[in-house]
Amino acid sequence: MPQQTLVSSTCLRGVGLHTGVEVVLRLLPAPPNTGIVFKRIDLPEHISIPVTPFNIQQSRLNSTLQLGEVKILTIEHLMSALSGLGIDNVYVEIDGPEVPIMDGSSAPFMFAIQTAGIKTQAAPRKVLCITRVVCVKEQDKYAKFSPSQAFEVEVEIDFSHPVLKNTVSKVQTILNTPANYINTVSYARTFGFVKELEELHKNNLARGASLENVIAIDDDKVVNPDGLRYPDEFARHKVLDAIGDLYTAGPIRGKFTGYKVGHYLNNSLLRKVLEDKENYIWEEE
Repeated sequence: MPQQTLVSSTCLRGVGLHTGVEVVLRLLPAPPNTGIVFKRIDLPEHISIPVTPFNIQQSRLNSTLQLGEVKILTIEHLMSALSGLGIDNVYVEIDGPEVPIMDGSSAPFMFAIQTAGIKTQAAPRKVLCITRVVCVKEQDKYAKFSPSQAFEVEVEIDFSHPVLKNTVSKVQTILNTPANYINTVSYARTFGFVKELEELHKNNLARGASLENVIAIDDDKVVNPDGLRYPDEFARHKVLDAIGDLYTAGPIRGKFTGYKVGHYLNNSLLRKVLEDKENYIWEEE
């Protein structure tokens, strides 16, 4: 399979989930073997940051791309859409510190990419193939890779909250086509608890959160008037996040299994895989 990029540029505008800052984000075609490169065009130097697992700040609330003192927050939903649609090479220009949250899912990014168009390039796609089981743990949480002939993602959530306990907690998918990604996870939105909002605000977080971009959960119900998009939307969104986090290493062939995982564990697993060449091989598709 050849590498892919966009046919033309496309633009999105929105607010950052944590900063509350309005930003404009542009996706532009890039040559073969470029990878995914973000650029902060609001800064005098127009700092470029290539996406790799080692340029991800290890955070629990989002995936933040960082080079020196320059940061770009909350890249995971865009990265998930790029993974789901098979985009290997793209320049991401942004005029602020955080990728816009849009509606809290990856669907707006997916639509923008489809509108721009996707084209193949004269270079083979390189895939990170997992060759043995690799696992990272934190208390009862874990993230694991095992060998597989496809990219499989299985995530299980486990919350004591009554709203989440009454929903399907495990979602598994094989991401072998864009249609599978689109239909399985792309519309699943991020979620949060109303009682935690005040504390997040004290720490200058969730400044852009609203019912337009987050599933809000109070003591016994979902606050959003329209409810959930899927009965298992919470677990599906964790799959969406994992796909985006894992795509910081590029295309993968292997099975990811996560229990109570988040951005920190996902990134820790990638780092552990890449620190030992016995864990993987690179293959051309």
